[in-house]
Amino acid sequence: MRTVGVEEELLLVDQDSGVPTAIAERLLKRWQSEAGSDPATDGCFEDEADEAFAGMIEGELQQQQIEVDSPPCTSLADLERQIGDWRRRADELARAVRGRAVAIATSPVEVSPTVRPVARYRKMVERFGLTTAEQLTCGCHVHVGVDSPEEGIAAIDRIRVWLPVLIALSVNSPFWQGADSGYASFRSQAWKRFPTAGPTDPFGTVAAYRTRVSDLLGSDVPLDEGMIYFDARLSHRYPTVEVRVADVCLTADDAVLVAGLVRALVEAAVRDWADSKPAPDLHTDLIRMASWRASRSGVNGRLIDPRTGRPQPAWDVIEALFAHVRPAAEAFGDDECLRHRLDRLRDRGPGANWQRSTYEATGSLRNVILQAADRTLEEGC
Repeated sequence: MRTVGVEEELLLVDQDSGVPTAIAERLLKRWQSEAGSDPATDGCFEDEADEAFAGMIEGELQQQQIEVDSPPCTSLADLERQIGDWRRRADELARAVRGRAVAIATSPVEVSPTVRPVARYRKMVERFGLTTAEQLTCGCHVHVGVDSPEEGIAAIDRIRVWLPVLIALSVNSPFWQGADSGYASFRSQAWKRFPTAGPTDPFGTVAAYRTRVSDLLGSDVPLDEGMIYFDARLSHRYPTVEVRVADVCLTADDAVLVAGLVRALVEAAVRDWADSKPAPDLHTDLIRMASWRASRSGVNGRLIDPRTGRPQPAWDVIEALFAHVRPAAEAFGDDECLRHRLDRLRDRGPGANWQRSTYEATGSLRNVILQAADRTLEEGC
């Protein structure tokens, strides 16, 4: 069974007002006392601990956020339990310092982010200025196990055209600094201010991938390999393909859906590679357009069909994705689970839809945050 795990970034907010609050350091000290981890080295690329592969809580760029990492799982039921357990543990730690841990991808209310006192992050601020200083966004990174770097590159080259659809399914950041951004995923827009972020051309070989990474590092723009922010990349820590396009999902239910679809995409890609089927031929500029379209309207309106490069009704494109991965999902026993979760998402909409409807009903962005904190802990189907 091909393993799958997720890294979820959660927003830390005051438990009474819902305003983002800089409590990451205090939360991490509590976690350190329980787990024996060392937050002092967190965020330093060269010092990252392999223990994260077993699941953990760690710091992120800003003091108003935290990251929870599930261990690799072989079943989606196990993954859902892990996601729920780590979300609850993060929220318990936050509550101990009068906060909450919330699965929304940007702050709906105005906030001045506070960069954590880590050397690497200070270097990022020095080099990238406001792009780093203002970057308070929360994503969901899915790791899928691969047997070799060659298998990983084969997968990356073949899944790239479908990744914008995952953005559409996960959208959960319609508000930015107290206003409706006009996007379903404004996190996607803010994140792409980093120069290495976004879709990539096909690599073809591991050597070509390594050369691309080496060339980017040689430009002296990214600080290190940890800042190679491709939409899909070979993990620099684990034997996995890491897909980085999704907003953190409001519910564990949707997080499992996204993770399950990513695993099925990787499996389908590897099967095509083994059968000598070429990678889809879609220009990277069109993938960039598809990502923009997905972040703008999510599952509402239209998406760009990766088979044609032309816009189609969003759910027609989503169903095409499901049809594409269904044989691979069946091999894992995931097809009915994914079908059920996809139907549930279609009925209720993703997080961005919920945030907007909640704001319309309550008239308060702080209420959106506080209600989202409770939804973060909801059990899935």
